[in-house]
Amino acid sequence: MRLIKIALGNVDTTVGAVRTNADRVLQLARAMAAEDVTVGCFPEQVLGGYPPEDLIQWPAYVAAQRAELERLARETADLGTVFVLGVAVPVGGQLFNAAAVLHAGAILGLVPKEKLPTYNVFYEARTFSRGGPGLSLLSGDVPLGDLIFGFEWGILAVEVCEDVWSPDGPMARRCYSGAEVVVNISASPFRTAYASTRREILATRSADNQAVLAYTNALGGQDGLIFEGGGYVFQNGRLLLEAPRWREGYSACVVDLDRTKRLRQENTTWRGDCEAFQRQGRPVRIIWDDAPCADRSRLTYPAPATGNFFLPSAERPERSPREEALDELFEALAWGTKSYFEKTGAFRCYGIALSGGRDSLLTLLVAWRAVQLSLGDGDPDSVRRKAAELIHAFYMPTRYSSPETREAAETICRELGIPLRVVSIEEAFEREVEAVRQMLGGEEPSRVTLQNIQARLRAERMWNWSNSARGLFLQTGDMSEKAAGYTTIGGDLEGCLSVIANVPKTVVVALLERLYQRYGFEGIKLTLATAPGPELESDQRAESDLMPFPILDACLHLYAGEKLAPEEVAEALAAVFPGEPKERLRQYARRFADLFTRSIYKWVQSPLSLHVGSLDLDRERALQLPVVQRNEWYSDSKPPAAERKKAAARKAGGRKAPKGRSKKR
Repeated sequence: MRLIKIALGNVDTTVGAVRTNADRVLQLARAMAAEDVTVGCFPEQVLGGYPPEDLIQWPAYVAAQRAELERLARETADLGTVFVLGVAVPVGGQLFNAAAVLHAGAILGLVPKEKLPTYNVFYEARTFSRGGPGLSLLSGDVPLGDLIFGFEWGILAVEVCEDVWSPDGPMARRCYSGAEVVVNISASPFRTAYASTRREILATRSADNQAVLAYTNALGGQDGLIFEGGGYVFQNGRLLLEAPRWREGYSACVVDLDRTKRLRQENTTWRGDCEAFQRQGRPVRIIWDDAPCADRSRLTYPAPATGNFFLPSAERPERSPREEALDELFEALAWGTKSYFEKTGAFRCYGIALSGGRDSLLTLLVAWRAVQLSLGDGDPDSVRRKAAELIHAFYMPTRYSSPETREAAETICRELGIPLRVVSIEEAFEREVEAVRQMLGGEEPSRVTLQNIQARLRAERMWNWSNSARGLFLQTGDMSEKAAGYTTIGGDLEGCLSVIANVPKTVVVALLERLYQRYGFEGIKLTLATAPGPELESDQRAESDLMPFPILDACLHLYAGEKLAPEEVAEALAAVFPGEPKERLRQYARRFADLFTRSIYKWVQSPLSLHVGSLDLDRERALQLPVVQRNEWYSDSKPPAAERKKAAARKAGGRKAPKGRSKKR
């Protein structure tokens, strides 16, 4: 047996906090070494924080990372553990996003990332240069390039994030060159219900390359991105360790490298591919290190958790996949809100305009969970006291506010221990309506103007409170209404941080139902019993103004996510909602496309939003659309009238349409 111990470290970093980030790495590194860890892994860009975006263009920021890397090497010189961590490295006129390998006080080498993503939320090729096969440079006196590392226990390869998501990444050539252990350090943002997909991809890479694959991920929020931490260790495709997510610290497991060697010898396909690579005569350079490594004499063979090598666990999951996905989403939103609040250093408390509706209720619950996280999931009394101190809720009614929504708002605040201040805007509303009349020369304001006045008064008061209290004004709008423009510039689109701006309305409702199941708050039940609507005029219903929310969200997915034209959206809707008339669905599809296009100018002005899925209505992140555009590209997507008439005739068995009917309607 050739046993080694691999540890996955998760560190909640902040961009630019290089000393603090390095101190956290050092703390975990010493704890790993104390437990005889052979290889300790830390995430991508763990020293500088990720993503640095254009901050990486400041030479002093990059130089500070090198200084902290050298400090880490010095302060771990007496430890036998090999450490792998992420750092930005300059060489001449290039910058590399690299994995550094430290051992016994030395920086053994730097391996740059090869696959630089420029899709979705990523812009790495804007500032970083790519690594590649055979790259051989020097960063000072440290080798930088396509490298693997040899130790007394075996050969190690390292890579960075995106390199593992591509099937033609560097892992294969490094394994064919002798690497048995591959460490991938990552900063992969949270995506709803994506964990199983990520796990399957990693298992496939480990199996394809007949290697031990250790993957560790970044933790915490950075601007609108959220990282859930955790990680995996696979041996030749088999899962050995799944580290817990949403927790700072490390997890470790023992691996027998002789098993990997034996499985390679048995796998004729892998051997054949390896032979073909070796005949090309381009092996990856090995950096050999003969310094003493961590003591492995106390390691024991990795026994199965079930006590049986042939049978999986008999335990049944406590949650359904849907419940697990909703719980993960709630945790992600709370982590993103907590990180933004704590890491900016600009705020003393949270502020929410609570309407008694679904969106503001969910935002309030996310802030409440963020307070729990800041206390390390403290006891209920401590959380209640801290929530009362940090969260401020405001109910600002007019003549259109219903007793039901007020009762719902008061009930949830009472249950959470959060103070609720009721500040009417009725008089201000009347004054503003009169001012608009004067500006219009005596004409009456439009219906939409009367609604927007109320929303803008509430936002103005929240901003005034935020200025005085140094409060983080949380914007409460959801993704569906944002996509359809069912928002007010200067009103409910306002805030410092959009908490649920990328959560569709149907998911908002599902989350509240799940949270009621988990916590039993009466305020949630009361809110769900009310009809959804902004209460900006008498008996206003959001679904009447727009369309049923399930159909709206389906349109959002199909048009903005799947990039279908309106007529294609209508066809897909017919499959999803077979009970709805096809003509009505066609009208919904066209209406959504029109609303979406006309509303881009609105949502590009909205505050920073938390990114939790593959689709993100944030022009600086995932969906970069021109504000100025026309819909002519889809206005003719349906067949011309003459072609439709011919098609109808063919369908009717070739019968001609009756004469005498006008072609115009």
